Amino acid sequence: MNKYTERLYNGIIKENPTFVLMLGMCPTLAVTTSASNGLGMGLSTTVVLVLANLLISAFRKVIPDGVRMPAYIVIVASLVTVVEFIMKAYTPALATKLGVYIPLIVVNCIILGRAESYASKNPVLPSIFDGIGMGFGFTVGLTSIGIIREILGAGQLFGHQILSLNWFTPITIFVMAPGAFLVLSFLVAGMNIIRAKMDAKGKPLAAPSGCLTGDCASCSQSAMCTGKKGE
Repeated sequence: MNKYTERLYNGIIKENPTFVLMLGMCPTLAVTTSASNGLGMGLSTTVVLVLANLLISAFRKVIPDGVRMPAYIVIVASLVTVVEFIMKAYTPALATKLGVYIPLIVVNCIILGRAESYASKNPVLPSIFDGIGMGFGFTVGLTSIGIIREILGAGQLFGHQILSLNWFTPITIFVMAPGAFLVLSFLVAGMNIIRAKMDAKGKPLAAPSGCLTGDCASCSQSAMCTGKKGE
């Protein structure tokens, strides 16, 4: 597996942002009332992630360490503004449904996390593939949750009625907040089962690392972290 394929595999399967790293939970739980919402949010985040990785990697030797994070936020905010304007122009209905969660991509921990941990330390092309992999992984997670919630909560898929209301009674809790947590928990459990089977076959997936475990060894913000493990 070459390094570009490995970056795609890493983001979609090995370190899926939604089901493995548990990142971006705010939009994951809030906008996935339908498959189209999840797909739209995932793809818009992917576009921003890929372009942000590209620019941050390209300028990684130019941006001073002292203003690194503010520079990343300016780059991401500019990209998000462009994406938001494009969505409002060409997909106004979707932009209205996603609402404030489009501007909030600016502070999505997936975007800033990849910028700090990968794009700022690696060449442009691998950083682009890292963005594609993580973005697609996020899109798969959101769309999967949206599909299940929409089918169970409304009997629909991408807005089309697939289960007849003559015999199917929509389970409305699935289009409400508790339904999001319930579906997410089952999908995370499914991913854990897959990880366990991969471990049993001698092909273990990567264990969560970094802030999820309190491992601050390679984090540039370690000195300011209040949640790291004791020495």
